[in-house]
Amino acid sequence: MKVLILAGGYGSRLAEETDLRPKPMVEIGGNPILWHIMKIYSSYGFNDFIILCGYKGAFIKQYFASYYLHHGDVTFDIQKNSVEIHNNPAEPWKVTLLDTGLDTMTGGRIKKAEPYVKGERFMLTYGDGLANINIPELIKFHEAHKGIMTLTSSQPEGRFGALDINAEGRVSNFVEKPKGDGAWINAGYFVCEPEIFEYLNGGDDLIFEKAPLQSLAKNEKLYTYKHFGFWHPMDTLKDKTELTRMWNTGNAPWKVW
Repeated sequence: MKVLILAGGYGSRLAEETDLRPKPMVEIGGNPILWHIMKIYSSYGFNDFIILCGYKGAFIKQYFASYYLHHGDVTFDIQKNSVEIHNNPAEPWKVTLLDTGLDTMTGGRIKKAEPYVKGERFMLTYGDGLANINIPELIKFHEAHKGIMTLTSSQPEGRFGALDINAEGRVSNFVEKPKGDGAWINAGYFVCEPEIFEYLNGGDDLIFEKAPLQSLAKNEKLYTYKHFGFWHPMDTLKDKTELTRMWNTGNAPWKVW
């Protein structure tokens, strides 16, 4: 089953990093967050990736074109004009990089992958979210219903601590970063039937998260797999710092490989 990864946005809320590189190439522990996402899928045996590029897409292409330089030991013989690779940690990946346009919206980007999916079920996620989702269990859930798409949902932590206050103003309980307001949100990690492309005919301006998902829900074709474990997007520099801290301290829940 192919895995599509949206990797074309501007990442404007992370401008400190994305002025220089596309958001999926921002590094966590020395490797791009895109690499971490691919490792999650690969750990479950899914190694056929389609990367939907846009903003600074050449940066992503250059990374994979010289993957062995980033991850292996190399000897350059300048006089002989030769390169010898040592201890090459090759991944079992097939990576297709699609230039889906600089300003194309998410729905338009996914639509452009249709010829490469070839009428088969596929997975899809965003290039900036890490999770310890059990992918086989997600697929099992998808196969158990008759919908066109399953999206993974998560309950993010609140941004601030919460107080329980009685009538006299006494704090009876304090919870550091509770689970927000209890709402479930779209965490990515989709499983899609090829019929999803019938909902993606709005051109480059089509936003996947608006009309397509709304129409799928209205037609009773959209289901959600509730993920109770770890999920963390990288939207801001604070998120990047927190994910890096987790990785560097050996407490990275998404490292399932």
